[in-house]
Amino acid sequence: MTSPTVQVWSGREVRALREAKRMSIRAFAAHLGISERMVSKWEAGGESIHPRPVNQHALDSSLNASSTDVQTRFAGLVGASLTVIPPREPSDNEEQQNVPLPTDEQHQVRHPIDGKLMTLIAAGVFLHGPDNEPLYLPAFYIDVFPTTNADYGRFTAATGHTAPQHWTKEGGPPDILFDHPVVFVTWHDASAYAEWTAKTLPSSQQWEKAARGTRGDVYPWGSQLTPAKCNVREGGIRNTTPVDRYHSGVSPYGVYDLCGNTWEWLSTESEPGRHELKGSAFTSPFHRATPSTFNDASTDMLDDDTSFRCTTPAETMRALLKMSG
Repeated sequence: MTSPTVQVWSGREVRALREAKRMSIRAFAAHLGISERMVSKWEAGGESIHPRPVNQHALDSSLNASSTDVQTRFAGLVGASLTVIPPREPSDNEEQQNVPLPTDEQHQVRHPIDGKLMTLIAAGVFLHGPDNEPLYLPAFYIDVFPTTNADYGRFTAATGHTAPQHWTKEGGPPDILFDHPVVFVTWHDASAYAEWTAKTLPSSQQWEKAARGTRGDVYPWGSQLTPAKCNVREGGIRNTTPVDRYHSGVSPYGVYDLCGNTWEWLSTESEPGRHELKGSAFTSPFHRATPSTFNDASTDMLDDDTSFRCTTPAETMRALLKMSG
């Protein structure tokens, strides 16, 4: 069968796709990562309303990924307004590039360079920022845990990079801190580690999606005001904690410590010489832990409550997994 393609989506095509998938408004909204109210608004507007470009992209992706039966039903519902693009055989080069995403069992994988556990954040729309604006992001992997002292120790041993100031004279972290996030690292230190692993620091949007999921929850665990689910000032610990301690505070993707413990450096530049931070820390009040909250600092800043984790595009992980066998 030829594949249907919508040149410009309107509320009419949105309704047709939802009905072709035989989904309720609630299920379809969750599928796209947007609110039910938005789907209802599109459908009520019919041909007079057109979703924003990021949502047009998400609708394209949903249609393209649909089964033949769904595409057939959709084509029948939309009718004459639909453009049909004939299928073609991919070139040899395209077949090599289009390596499929890892299977479900591989959604969590060990990165072949630094050995850290990473999880897949699937492509799609999520609700971004304090106003819950829908935003589309391509698929990427993110470290399940922040970079620990043990992780950073392997980096300094391999590269000769300067060790954090609180480590021992021998150049290693204190034994009791091996599984705590590394601190006293500048943005430049974090970027150097990321470069060593062939990863990058997360963008502000990537970090927030990994923390909040797609439904617009305020915190990784939902929208409940629960300081006990993370290491913030109200807990009274007054120090970093092991990165796997707060099991009830993980995000929908199973990512730890996205609220509390340490602030995390991001790749997003807020202004020259400054980059964003997210997550809050053991030094911060709980209200600062909201993942949509803005914070930034000088790239030369280093403190006892600031760390980082890394990301990599899904395409890069495909290639690495393929090379590593």
